[in-house]
Amino acid sequence: MRLQNKVAIVTGAGSGFGRGIAETFAREGARIVVGDINEATGRETVAQIQAAGGQAHFVAVDVASAASMDRLREQALAHYSALHIVVNNAGATHRNRPMLEITEAEFDRIYAINVKSIFLSAQSFVPHFRRQGGGVFVNIASTAAIRPRPGLTWYNGTKGAVVTTSKSMAAELGPDRIRVNCVNPVIGATGLLTEFMGQPDTPENRAKFVAGIPLGRFSTPDDVANACLYLASDEAAFITGVCLEVDGGRCL
Repeated sequence: MRLQNKVAIVTGAGSGFGRGIAETFAREGARIVVGDINEATGRETVAQIQAAGGQAHFVAVDVASAASMDRLREQALAHYSALHIVVNNAGATHRNRPMLEITEAEFDRIYAINVKSIFLSAQSFVPHFRRQGGGVFVNIASTAAIRPRPGLTWYNGTKGAVVTTSKSMAAELGPDRIRVNCVNPVIGATGLLTEFMGQPDTPENRAKFVAGIPLGRFSTPDDVANACLYLASDEAAFITGVCLEVDGGRCL
């Protein structure tokens, strides 16, 4: 098992990519802290992991709150007495529409959830990783950071910030043996799909987006989880500051 004896926090693990990451890590031997603002879906993920023979514990978290992120760290350590991996997956978007139609409240919300969360994660977890002599961050960004398109301008900006911040973190934290990497998924059939498309989720509308992906399909939670698994594992011990596109060729 590739994550045997590891403890991993996955934020936004109640659904979508986060659930896929949590389940994959658990299957590979990690003990999982499922962090999500939605208690019902978070506990569903825990139940599914436990039903498959894995170990998981739920902690409610608002990734835009410093106190909540500190509580996430404290409860993870209290429950498992260890912490090795943090996957910053929780994210949000505004609906796909012209940039000047996005409200200030929407802008503030997505920057708080997508960007401030990375700052708060570093504040909460870097001191712990330094004390134990190392650790791993995997930050979920997006192909929107690499190949931005109209309609999601402010969301694209948040993911560009995640990519740049992750690279800078990797450079600064390398001497502490703290690795920081990114995964950039292309659009997937998650709970945010309709918002990303800006139109109803129909086969015809999906086909318009799939047409721009050379491998001919959306990303799946398994696709994203497997990339995260590699970056979190000891197999990637000399990999830091990388942003791995999981995009079926979209960014070529």
